[in-house]
Amino acid sequence: MSHEIALQISHDPWLAWYTIDEWQDRIQSIIEGTLKAIKWGHSSEISVLLADDAYSRELNHSYRGKDSPTNVLSFPALTREELEKVSYKQPPIILGDIVLALEVVLQEAEEQKKRFLDHITHLIVHGTLHLLGYDHIEDTEADAMEALEVSILENLGISDPYQ
Repeated sequence: MSHEIALQISHDPWLAWYTIDEWQDRIQSIIEGTLKAIKWGHSSEISVLLADDAYSRELNHSYRGKDSPTNVLSFPALTREELEKVSYKQPPIILGDIVLALEVVLQEAEEQKKRFLDHITHLIVHGTLHLLGYDHIEDTEADAMEALEVSILENLGISDPYQ
């Protein structure tokens, strides 16, 4: 089973931390750790875009009706019901897209006194879980998703981001 991560960087300041190849390796590792933790047993494809606030704002406005940038956006390709019907015999399953906005993420990390790269890791885990049908609209769903994020992050060597 393989997981293909298609990474695109549309905002050069992301390259202050890592090269494209280094970002690719880091994001691949985070997503694979997330998929392993939830026992996702299918080959899959996920697209990740490292963007700026302007593009995040545009997407957030177009798809969610919110006229502001946000830290992470997830665009699942499949519904929960479709994910449950996935066959092991299928070719790699396109799970969807994750978009991160640099300036929002930097500001949040500073305000929350978190390491930038730890915060990025959390947001990629969070976005990946959304692609797999997890949500946090209802309190019980939010609690379950948060507990899963904390567990995955612990496996990745990152402390509880909610404390």
